[in-house]
Amino acid sequence: MTDDVTGLGAFFAPRSIAVIGASNDPGRIGGRPVDFCKAAGFDGPLYPVNPTRDEVQGLKAFPDVESIPGPVDLAVLAVPSARVPETLEACGRKGVRAVVVFSAGFSEVGAEGAAAQADMLEIAQRHGIRMLGPNCLGFYSAASGACGTFTTGLEGGMPARGKIGLITQSGAYGTHLLSMAKARRLGVAGWVSTGNEADVSVAECLEYMVESDEVGAIGLYMEGVNRVETLIRALARARELRKPVTIMKVGSSEVGARAVQSHTASLAGSDASFQAVIKQFGAVRAETTEEMFDVLYAATTGPLPRGDRLGILTVSGGAGVLMADAAEKHGLSVPPMPEASVGKLLERNPFASPRNPVDITAHALNDFDLIPEYLAEMMRAGDYDCYTAFFTSWTASPVLGPRLRKVLLETLAGQGKPFALIGLFDDEQAGAYEREGVLTFADPSRAVAALATMARVAQGFDRVATGALPDVGAPGIAVRSMGEAEAKARLAAAGVPVLPEGVAATADEAAEMAAEMGFPVVLKIVSPQIAHKTEVGGVALNLADADAVRAEAARMLAEIPAKVPGAEIEGVLVSPMAGEGVELIVGSQLDPVMGPMVMVGLGGVLAEVLKDVALARAPVTAEAAEGMLARLKGAAILDGVRGRPGVDRRAVAEVIARVSVLAAANAEGVESIEINPLLASAEGAVALDALILPRGEEA
Repeated sequence: MTDDVTGLGAFFAPRSIAVIGASNDPGRIGGRPVDFCKAAGFDGPLYPVNPTRDEVQGLKAFPDVESIPGPVDLAVLAVPSARVPETLEACGRKGVRAVVVFSAGFSEVGAEGAAAQADMLEIAQRHGIRMLGPNCLGFYSAASGACGTFTTGLEGGMPARGKIGLITQSGAYGTHLLSMAKARRLGVAGWVSTGNEADVSVAECLEYMVESDEVGAIGLYMEGVNRVETLIRALARARELRKPVTIMKVGSSEVGARAVQSHTASLAGSDASFQAVIKQFGAVRAETTEEMFDVLYAATTGPLPRGDRLGILTVSGGAGVLMADAAEKHGLSVPPMPEASVGKLLERNPFASPRNPVDITAHALNDFDLIPEYLAEMMRAGDYDCYTAFFTSWTASPVLGPRLRKVLLETLAGQGKPFALIGLFDDEQAGAYEREGVLTFADPSRAVAALATMARVAQGFDRVATGALPDVGAPGIAVRSMGEAEAKARLAAAGVPVLPEGVAATADEAAEMAAEMGFPVVLKIVSPQIAHKTEVGGVALNLADADAVRAEAARMLAEIPAKVPGAEIEGVLVSPMAGEGVELIVGSQLDPVMGPMVMVGLGGVLAEVLKDVALARAPVTAEAAEGMLARLKGAAILDGVRGRPGVDRRAVAEVIARVSVLAAANAEGVESIEINPLLASAEGAVALDALILPRGEEA
């Protein structure tokens, strides 16, 4: 392990372990940690604590933790919940550095349990003890052999030792993950189940594993996010170290999207924000357990691809088409081979279809040299970023299998690119390839999906924030609802372009103001309580003369107070018509879990219908904001369609960055900042409407 910057070394690399409540029966909860530590080869002192026995599983037992003669780094508490406080006090007097609490009956059972858990945490913190749990299954560390756990996932032997770290908030499902890793022959460096997370959280365990020399890739199973700043810091560090992290998070409903007076709230719910944050920091989201393990397997077996170009070698045309379809679905490109190479390969084998997919056909059975020749040409001339090869049952054939392995490994030597071999394998055959860095799959689609995910991981590592955050002047925002006029004035002070405009208290004043500006103009009702003006008849466009302005202003000032009782009507806003362009929405939303988020989307008032948005955690630079624009499904609209000119993307990005800085600086008091629409054109971007809401305000 590297330096213990997280303070969790006493768990994963303890010098001594006490098991309090140790049982002589290795099948009982209190007996399993003793049995597992012995089986895993923990080489430090192991102290069973049991006041009724002199010996436990062949080891000298002690009546209490304080009677142990030597120091104790880690104590595993397998005692009833009622005895946890007194046991923690004893551990504190002994100088124990860390404890694992198996006991249940705390915050997971209600208010009384939560109070007991708070008392337990106070004891631990008073003594400087780090605590895993309560209500957890503990942990396993391959390097140290420490097994502070009673999971059935270690029954029958330890997992193969490797570079995968597994972190889970669920105990039972965590056991399932550990058992699956063993069944798939994946090498595990460490595993931890965090339970109630009274102290140690998933985020801190991730931070520890990211810094660990033993761990090369990490899989997380999450039900909620605790300590988001630590999580983000750990993900940023993983990106810096190019250490893949894949996260399976359940509970994807938008529980954080409250019904506030903002389009942004409905477009930036908690799950969408979580997804945006992990992508922003280079991690990937797995939808299924199988997908998560495929990613971990690929990440710890072969190298990462340098791009997204896939070369496909096959002896079956159908399998080639299947893989090409999967590549398109998962975002890999399948560029054709150069024409000169196609001619060369056809001359060598007229039965082939060597464009990419490169189909050798079954003719390779008659001329086995075609396999290394075709693969070598693909690597030379195609120079793809990653490769798949389909050889069906040839891989398992006692006649063809050894020959195939020999020519493939000889051809691949020194290439340094990920290669997924698809066929049938037993454990020995698969292992022989994997030890040489070759991935093995039975399912072509899974192979392509894994390569595509690894390409996204590599892209995420390369997507490091550049540039500087914009200067928005004094960033503070008053903690109160702001209607359009005041909100736009505040944004203008931060450098966001707005049109010249004024607020008129009467219809006559509105007509005079419009005449001074020049026609045509737009008229809008001004009220902090009215977010969606069009829904109450509070917007009038293209007013061509003073009479039209006077009439519309009079109507709004008379009708709208009756439609929205209690709304504070400040007047009507008069501004010139903005011209043509692409309508966007730019906004921030304070996510209850992930913190301040910034968003850009297409559609303006149709944003909630189109739902074409890109999110990032605030603040972001203008360079990062340009990346957000590129992720929009309709990004091509920004470059001009059907003869219309493209927009100034940089100007839009500057607005996004400025809103993001304001959102981050005011996260304590501001719930949402919204510009809707932001009109983008070739000449720049201008905010046509805006809204600022204080934290916690609802419709």
